[in-house]
Amino acid sequence: MAKNKDKAEKSEKKNKPKVKVQTTVVATPAAEEQPALDDTSMMAISRALSDPRRVEVFRKIAGESNASCMDMRQCLTMNAATLSHHIKQLEGAGLIETRRDGKLVRATLRRKAWKSYLTHLKSFAA
Repeated sequence: MAKNKDKAEKSEKKNKPKVKVQTTVVATPAAEEQPALDDTSMMAISRALSDPRRVEVFRKIAGESNASCMDMRQCLTMNAATLSHHIKQLEGAGLIETRRDGKLVRATLRRKAWKSYLTHLKSFAA
């Protein structure tokens, strides 16, 4: 019975039509590189930046190219759990990216997201 099942699966794979995918690359002007933020993203970023301690963490990450969590913890005098919470909130809002580097966790600013947020805020003044 198992042999018949294997044969049936092989014949199904052979009979599936092959799909070709075509991609088109479109060049956009530099001014349009920043994706427009939707209301949900705006609210998430605003909520993430509403905590003063989190703003401190964000400033530290924005000021360095690859901020390690260990260095930030020493500089900002907060425990590991609090720093981890703030980093997760900033990452969840789309403001930063984190990556592992051995035992260290490094955080970097997502500049496009930050610039899009600032551009969106400026539109309120217009």
